[in-house]
Amino acid sequence: MRLLLDENVPRPLHQILTCFIVGHEIVHLLDLDGWSGTQDEALYPRAAAEGFHVVLTNDGRQMQRPREVAAIAASGLHRIEYPHKHTGLVGISIAIATVTAGLPHALTLLQEADGQRLITLRGIDPTSASRLRVVDPAAAPPKFWPSASRRSATPGDTRE
Repeated sequence: MRLLLDENVPRPLHQILTCFIVGHEIVHLLDLDGWSGTQDEALYPRAAAEGFHVVLTNDGRQMQRPREVAAIAASGLHRIEYPHKHTGLVGISIAIATVTAGLPHALTLLQEADGQRLITLRGIDPTSASRLRVVDPAAAPPKFWPSASRRSATPGDTRE
């Protein structure tokens, strides 16, 4: 399949995808001469005419704009989105995690599809409470954690 990454897809994500998604051609819109700034209404028919099968976008509101929805439907292209609103390192990390975890499954599904599909990749929760497990070994020592008396022993001391 030929995948077109919309210009709102970060370039580092393109580099990562081309490293591990094999058997598919992945092209970033910004690498195509004269495509930068193409409005979505024109993008989908143009991509279909150029032989693309899928457009990957971060534009979660695209499906709320009637003329863009009509262009997507008329193009026959599959559309995959991974909407999120985070910026900076958290934003690129969420984009990478979401797309790299979901895209292989989406591509398998699309290869078997008998018609156009619209897919939303579900993102991860970036809050620290959902992403981290923090243990204070002084308050809740893990199994086999050395006792306080053992930690204060001198190096080479084998006292229990």
